[in-house]
Amino acid sequence: MQEPSVNTSATTSRAVRLESFGGPEVLNIREVPAPQAGSGQIRVRVTAAGLNPMDWFMTSDADTATRFGLSLPSGFGTDYAGVVDQVGNGVTEFAAGDRVFGGALSRAVADYVVIDVAGTIAAGGDAHHTPDGVDDRTAATLAIAGCTAAAALAVVNPGPGDTLLIGGAGGGVGVFAVQLARLAGARVIGTGSATSADALRALGAEPVAYGDGLADRLRALAPTGVTAAIDLFGTDTVRAARELGVPDERITTIAAQVDGITPANGANAAPGAIEEIARLVAAGRLRVPIAASFPVEQIRAAVELQAGRHVHGKVVIDL
Repeated sequence: MQEPSVNTSATTSRAVRLESFGGPEVLNIREVPAPQAGSGQIRVRVTAAGLNPMDWFMTSDADTATRFGLSLPSGFGTDYAGVVDQVGNGVTEFAAGDRVFGGALSRAVADYVVIDVAGTIAAGGDAHHTPDGVDDRTAATLAIAGCTAAAALAVVNPGPGDTLLIGGAGGGVGVFAVQLARLAGARVIGTGSATSADALRALGAEPVAYGDGLADRLRALAPTGVTAAIDLFGTDTVRAARELGVPDERITTIAAQVDGITPANGANAAPGAIEEIARLVAAGRLRVPIAASFPVEQIRAAVELQAGRHVHGKVVIDL
């Protein structure tokens, strides 16, 4: 993947656009006017965009899109990495040529994205300096999954002496949650399919099959008990954790609401959490498996692969 040159004069941009909400079949590459950085903003020449389940979930139908504040025509994708090529008035944190990564809700799969320096992923986008030693494909996977994992771990606060159960540990958020919990000193048991067992072991988790009988399998694997749980998929892990006596205050979810359980949201990740994750990646202490990368022209195939929920690692779009 070549690094783009800084070109502040670009007037057009390729962007993945939706003229209607739906599945991968509604994703099209369009030539659009290149956005321009205004006061307090930077423009980023995007080199890579990481896909997340939320990308296709948000745009799957009109009602869901409305809940996330999206309207037609809409962009697609949230995680990005690239190089700053325009700097608006009043911006001192970034300069043209800086490598950056972050999130821009449902508009990241495009040649250019404008980011509000004081914004958030959901409102204006956010940007962080990409550390030396972190390539752009990897940087483009960090924002959504990394913040969500950090927020989930902050709820249950695992540490030495804990046995943490992570449901759906082989997914995009699980990649981060497993490794962060292991770095905190916890033993990690991760649910997944039989085909994900080796991938989970490589991350530092002990694999266990999800589905009926999960609590019994956990009793056999951890006879001294499970002390905390994170459900990254639905509610099955919550039910198993409760059956094993895990108190509600040490259980969290990201994809479902359960009475008595505090949910985790990446928007609530502690300040500096994503920068710390990037530093861990740069130091070789946390790795992000890239399952596949696709040129932007193959956006539909990339989304179909990611949406199948059986890929072990992240899917990235090259621009």
